Amino acid sequence: MPHSPPRRPLLLALPLLLAGCSVLPDRPYREVRRFALAAERPAALPPIPGRPALLLRGVRAAPGMDQRGLRSVGADGQVTQDFWAEWAAPPAELVEEALRRWLAASGRFGAITAPGSRLRAGLVLEAELLRLQAEPAAGRARASLAGLLLQEAPESGAPTRILGQIQAEGSAPLPPGADPARAAAAMGAALGQALAALETELVAALPR
Repeated sequence: MPHSPPRRPLLLALPLLLAGCSVLPDRPYREVRRFALAAERPAALPPIPGRPALLLRGVRAAPGMDQRGLRSVGADGQVTQDFWAEWAAPPAELVEEALRRWLAASGRFGAITAPGSRLRAGLVLEAELLRLQAEPAAGRARASLAGLLLQEAPESGAPTRILGQIQAEGSAPLPPGADPARAAAAMGAALGQALAALETELVAALPR
C-alpha cells in the first residue's frame, strides 16, 4: 500500500506564506478633514416686488476644479491637491449653493429659481467656477467666476438675448503657514469677494 508524502515541510511553510500575503499599514491612520465653503453676505435684503425672477443653472467646474481636495498653488505655479483636507462636496456644487443664497439675499430679484421650476424666469444666469485656491507664497487666497446673463423672450421659439458676459474675482489674506482650516476660511472669504463683484456686474447688465 503506497504511503502519502510527508506534510511537515508544507506545514512549516504555511505561516511564511500567510505572513507574505498580509499587508500591514506602515503608518498610522490619518483622518480626512472636510470643510464647508462659507461665503455669507454682510446683510440680507428682502426681495423688491415686481423684480424679475432669475434662473440659476448649475455652476460648471473649469478643468482641474472638479476635485474636492483643497487646492494650493506654489510660487512656481505648481498645483497641489490636499488628500487629507477637502471640501464637504465638489467645489462647484458648494459655489452654486453659495451663489444662490447670495443672490436671493440681494433683493435684486423676485426669486432665484432652479432648473425644473414651474416659475418662468425671464433672466437666466450660467456660471463657471474658474479658480478657488490658496497661494501661500503670495499670502492670499483667490476665487474667480465667469458668468453669462441671458434674457429669454416670452414668446415660444423666439431667440434668446445675451445681456452680458461677466468676469468676477476676489481675494483674501492668507496668513503664513496657515493650516487647512485657515486656508479654507480664506478661500471662503475670497469667494465672498468674487460673489460681490459678480452681483455688481450682474446688476449693471440687467435691462433697464
